[in-house]
Amino acid sequence: MPVVNITGALPGNHFEPSIAVNSVLSNFMCVVYVDDSLGTGRIGVSISSDGGQTWSSSILPQPSGYESAEAPTVDYTFPNTFIVAAHVFNGINDGTIVTYTSFNNGANFNPPVIVQRGYGVIIHNDEPFIAVDRSPGSPYRGNAYVSYTPLFNFSAIFFQRSVNEGASWETPQRLSDPRGFHDRAAIAVGLSGEVYSGYILTGPTNPSANLRISYDGGASFFPQIARESILISSVVPVPSPLPVPGYGFRVQTNLTLGADISNGLGSGNVYAAWNDFRNGYSDILLSISPDGQLWPIPTSITGAPPGTQNFFPSITVSPSTGTIRIIYYTNRVNGFLLDVFVAESFNGGGSFSNRRLTDASFDPNGNSPTPVPLIGDYITAATSLPDTLAAVWNATTPPTGKEDIYFST
Repeated sequence: MPVVNITGALPGNHFEPSIAVNSVLSNFMCVVYVDDSLGTGRIGVSISSDGGQTWSSSILPQPSGYESAEAPTVDYTFPNTFIVAAHVFNGINDGTIVTYTSFNNGANFNPPVIVQRGYGVIIHNDEPFIAVDRSPGSPYRGNAYVSYTPLFNFSAIFFQRSVNEGASWETPQRLSDPRGFHDRAAIAVGLSGEVYSGYILTGPTNPSANLRISYDGGASFFPQIARESILISSVVPVPSPLPVPGYGFRVQTNLTLGADISNGLGSGNVYAAWNDFRNGYSDILLSISPDGQLWPIPTSITGAPPGTQNFFPSITVSPSTGTIRIIYYTNRVNGFLLDVFVAESFNGGGSFSNRRLTDASFDPNGNSPTPVPLIGDYITAATSLPDTLAAVWNATTPPTGKEDIYFST
């Protein structure tokens, strides 16, 4: 379908979009993002009931005592439930993770529930990611999982689960060594309800992509925390900003995970992708595991010319067919202007083809006369059943020139 500007008619800028699609009624979709129209960040939400052709938008309420919000992600569970996780805060203080739940396809959301509270600059929880178990073969179907990272100095990946659709959250578990530097973690749920929680350790030494696995619905993880995590791959973090004249925006080296719960060629596979600088430019690498424990050497999936910059990958795997799709930003068309491409595999990751999603390249600096420091930290791909891409990204595409959220298939 043609590219749709979801927020073009709204005031302010919008970035860091996440999308979830109703698995039963795929015409219902929920997109969340940062909205700065009120002078400080809030969580915007847009709902479509016609497969992404039109959207209605609103802003989620802040919990009492918090000024700002950002970094939202959303996922779906049966029959008509969307759960949103977000980071709320006061300047650099009090970073707190909250969730909102809608039981009517996003028509309205319950008041925010605190997952984990922050305190001053000492405990500042950030970078939340939410995933819900929708696997037909899982005894834990309906469980919701949130990961996040307390920032400043060293950090660690923490994980919490909810067994009541976000009404409450259980005691946090630490999934990584606290003597390291981490950004956003990722979660995928496997064929039998396995929970794969992965992250990239960017320092202080030996950067690597790592994984922990839960075989009991998020109650405990393997290997035990006293031992090392499962190694997916060594990683060469991308420079931030990327080495392109005129770029000033931050680019994190983040992991995205997918699991194949279909009965297709790759059934049971686990997929890990990230942007990596090992070849002297930012490229999207993918490793495919049959079980989450054994990981081969990663390979590039972009087919992009050497020297181009490809970043912010997000993976989705169709639960019906096993089709793998990874969206990402790239400057391959212009060298400076950005586009969004998708790499698609219809044979379990054996091969990929790439196509352009954007209908016009855009300047990451938008209307700013100087390089901007931030365009958000991610874009998001989902699957509309049985096998259609549902992708969202933020761009400064003319004629608005401001950061807006775009949707396409």
